[in-house]
Amino acid sequence: MTVNLLEFDRNGFARYCADIGEKPFRARQLMHWIHQSGVDDFDAMSDISKPLRERLKATAEIRAPRVARDSTAADGTRKWLLDVDTGNAIEAVFIPERNRGTLCISSQAGCALECTFCSTGRQGFNRNLTVAEIIGQLWQANRDLGRGVTAQRPISNVVMMGMGEPLANFDNVVAAMQLMLDDDAYGLSRRRVTLSTSGLVPAIDRLRDTCPVALAVSLHAPNDALRNELVPINRKYPLRDLLAACVRYIEKAPRDFVTFEYVMLAGVNDSVGHARQLVKLVQSVPCKINLIPFNPFPQSGYERSDAATVERFRDALMQAALTATVRKTRGDDIDAACGQLAGQVQDKTRRRQRRVAAATL
Repeated sequence: MTVNLLEFDRNGFARYCADIGEKPFRARQLMHWIHQSGVDDFDAMSDISKPLRERLKATAEIRAPRVARDSTAADGTRKWLLDVDTGNAIEAVFIPERNRGTLCISSQAGCALECTFCSTGRQGFNRNLTVAEIIGQLWQANRDLGRGVTAQRPISNVVMMGMGEPLANFDNVVAAMQLMLDDDAYGLSRRRVTLSTSGLVPAIDRLRDTCPVALAVSLHAPNDALRNELVPINRKYPLRDLLAACVRYIEKAPRDFVTFEYVMLAGVNDSVGHARQLVKLVQSVPCKINLIPFNPFPQSGYERSDAATVERFRDALMQAALTATVRKTRGDDIDAACGQLAGQVQDKTRRRQRRVAAATL
């Protein structure tokens, strides 16, 4: 049985090399070839002896999720649909900008949290992704964009904001992020890797002590009653507990603030009154507010707030000395914008069946 070397972080490579009777420096060589050069052919590893290359071919492979579809939007945003077996496919998105290139990575096939405004949440949930399936998105994107990380980098930032709740797949996500941060792999700084969570409070504390990267929190409501509807995990971890966890996280975070993401839903959470509630809610948390225009998907039940409403909301925050920005919508013509990622999910929760049944009553 072969092992997929994309599953290994630094410690995993060291254990594997020890198991096949190789010296520790071989682990570093393998990391360079696989993650810095994007190689998946052992015969291309020119500074590794032929006997070891033969042993690698007999015991290991380098296998990322298969690309099922590769789409590019009019604005240059690129989306990959990646086959992760058993009828499931995930999506990863590359967003090119003048001063950086950001890759949005998925952590689960589907999502169990069922946020009402999110297309992924409507798809149901199948399983957590493996380390190879998570880091394989970065590995594949680097190859398809035509450059290894040792050249001028097309990918300067990674955001764990794709399909799934990253902190619900904690161990595999952290192992993948440690590879992103490792100088012998991708060498990204902690400030350039961002994890977005809906608010799993114990896991936020665990991340703080294990692998603190930039943190974004999907807030979307200024009070518990509304957030209970939009982000159901709030019923378990209400706003008071979530904001306290954010303050604790900043103590070890690479940035001195948390980003709060707030999707703008017409007539739901977008009034000036909601903005004033939000000001009071976050006044004790060093933060930035990222206002996200809602990106429609079929049967969502929501509409996007108009530009004037978003501007009034933002101005109310800024008048209270909060930093607030409006996220530019990218890739919506290929369903690659925030909240639109759906992929293909063999739902184990029967969520879609329940929704269809309820709609026919």
